[in-house]
Amino acid sequence: MAAALSIILPVLDEAAGIEACLARLQALRARGVEVIVADGGSTDDTLRLARPLADRVVAAPRGRASQMNAGAREASGRVLLFLHADTALPEAADRLIAGAVGAGREWGRFDVDIVGRHRMLPVIAALMNWRSRHTGIATGDQAIFVTRKAFDAVGGYPDIALMEDIALSRALLRRSEPAFIAARVHTSGRRWEQHGVWRTIWLMWRLRAAYRLGADPAELARRYGYRPREE
Repeated sequence: MAAALSIILPVLDEAAGIEACLARLQALRARGVEVIVADGGSTDDTLRLARPLADRVVAAPRGRASQMNAGAREASGRVLLFLHADTALPEAADRLIAGAVGAGREWGRFDVDIVGRHRMLPVIAALMNWRSRHTGIATGDQAIFVTRKAFDAVGGYPDIALMEDIALSRALLRRSEPAFIAARVHTSGRRWEQHGVWRTIWLMWRLRAAYRLGADPAELARRYGYRPREE
């Protein structure tokens, strides 16, 4: 039987946190939400730890876009939610999404909190939420959701190395306006703190500007610190 909602998690070497991530989703699973883990070639214990706590674990070429598309192909849900492994959903996420879709929205995202010690993280989160509301562009940290019909109509995520969430948002905006759910997801600020908050802000501004000007997403991914995928 098809699920109303499928949650798709792209992962790579997440053994340290995958059990905690999936444990947070068990209440949603108990209400009929499908959970799919899309692995990009983990070499640690991610797969072994994930299998008992997910409905399905699928393999895909490394890269969030290709992994999320692979998970979407296996999903039975009428609505797809793409969730980062270090992001926690609000307790009533399934009901909030159902309400947005029931009101006629084809896609949307949540507001975000960034969890960490640095005093700038709440400011960054507030700016992310403000920017998203004014541009209609969502980021992966905001837990993008989309109806299966709309996702298939735009061809899913473009298989690019970085900025795939911006590209998907732009494609979906050509169909309809998104739902902005004020309830917050909580995402880890570990990357911001590890690499320096101000340095990361400056880097992301430059990468987004370069993408708008037509830069190759593979080159942007290397500058961001992602490992290139071997074809």
